[in-house]
Amino acid sequence: MQSHNVIPSVFLDFMQMQEFAKHPFVVAKGAGIRLTDTEGRTWLDGLSGVFVASIGHGNPRAIAAVTEQLQRLAFAPPLHGTTPVALELAELLLKIAPPGVTALKFLSGGSEATEAAMKLARQYHQQSGHPRKYKIVGRYGAYHGATMGALSAGGGRDRKSPFEPLCAGFLHAHPPYCYRCPFDQAYPTCGRTCVSLIERTIEAEDPETVAAVIVEPISISAAGFLVPPPDYLKRLREICTQKNVLLIYDEIITGFGRLGTMFGSEYFGAVPDITCCGKGMSGGYAPLAAILIRDRIAAAFYGDEDENVQFHHGHTFAGNPVACAAGIAVLTEILERDLLGNAQRQGERARAGLEAIAARSAIIGDVRGAGLLQGVEFVADRRSGTRFPAGVRPGKVVEREAQRRGLLLRCGAEFAALAPPLTITADETDEMLGLLGESIVAAEAQLLAAAAG
Repeated sequence: MQSHNVIPSVFLDFMQMQEFAKHPFVVAKGAGIRLTDTEGRTWLDGLSGVFVASIGHGNPRAIAAVTEQLQRLAFAPPLHGTTPVALELAELLLKIAPPGVTALKFLSGGSEATEAAMKLARQYHQQSGHPRKYKIVGRYGAYHGATMGALSAGGGRDRKSPFEPLCAGFLHAHPPYCYRCPFDQAYPTCGRTCVSLIERTIEAEDPETVAAVIVEPISISAAGFLVPPPDYLKRLREICTQKNVLLIYDEIITGFGRLGTMFGSEYFGAVPDITCCGKGMSGGYAPLAAILIRDRIAAAFYGDEDENVQFHHGHTFAGNPVACAAGIAVLTEILERDLLGNAQRQGERARAGLEAIAARSAIIGDVRGAGLLQGVEFVADRRSGTRFPAGVRPGKVVEREAQRRGLLLRCGAEFAALAPPLTITADETDEMLGLLGESIVAAEAQLLAAAAG
């Protein structure tokens, strides 16, 4: 039995380790959509680890691919060349990428990808005759990663405030939040204020100083779970094109089938200039990410040696051969097993199940999502949409009840979201919904009492 005495000394992500050590969760193994901890308890992974385990745990194809690549070559000198397996993955990605993508750069994680995308945008404008363009427009509540540049682009107060002041040149606008519109309007008669304000921000700053806008097609972070109206990204695409501002999608979560399409850009019908992707691309079998670059952007980075226009960016483990082997295996599984179709079918099943739970619940105000990314927002009063008092944090109460019942999911202060592996079956979807429904019922009485008192 492994000793847990060292646990308080290990800093886990966004956790108070002194509290975590009282009831540690130490995962020992996984199979399919289930995880088993060191005490032998089994959990239904309703979050794909953290939107990563796209083809489930213990997948034979991925394990074999990683094992075989380890036996051939585990690491290659990144300053001198590449590998056959990296080129094979690149060819596969270019086939399934959004329209117009002709180049890519491999990375190891989401923060690296968003940082690289923003750096690429700035260098692109430097090399295409607009050297004053450097500002990045993000959105409040967004989460683009934990590194300083990514935090600067993100807008989650709790994530970034301990590290301020952050990097210069980053601006923010309010995101689309139709259930609680920050402008006290209602879709579709609202005039799309949420997207027009991005246009006004670019104008107010001077378009000749703005390099890029970075958004998540669907935003899910500690700050909230937000799904834009259908035409939001289409209008944002038009604005960026008109202002010569690059549009960057952070598809670390929404890419590779999560929404029932290969990318969120396909789901919403609006293609960015740069796509940041990762997480589900390697299914958790190795760290892997990438940025996908459209042709007109990539063209600015080709030239003779003395022109020095190559992308001035690199990471030691980017394009690692073992990670690339995992990526090929995972993408092949997604394509050959029609996991996009399964995500659509099970996403519809999950949505119907959540709406049924909401109809029986006094604390669910809204159900929203796409594909196998579905969730609910909790309220103290359904008719008015009144929030719970700030200290109640209903999502976290539901999360604790779910963990007691063996379900892992993504909860913020006011929402709960499901994002299981794309391999989930109908029976497993129903089991997941059953556990969530029980958890919400268990939490409801204590939450309403807290709201009343």
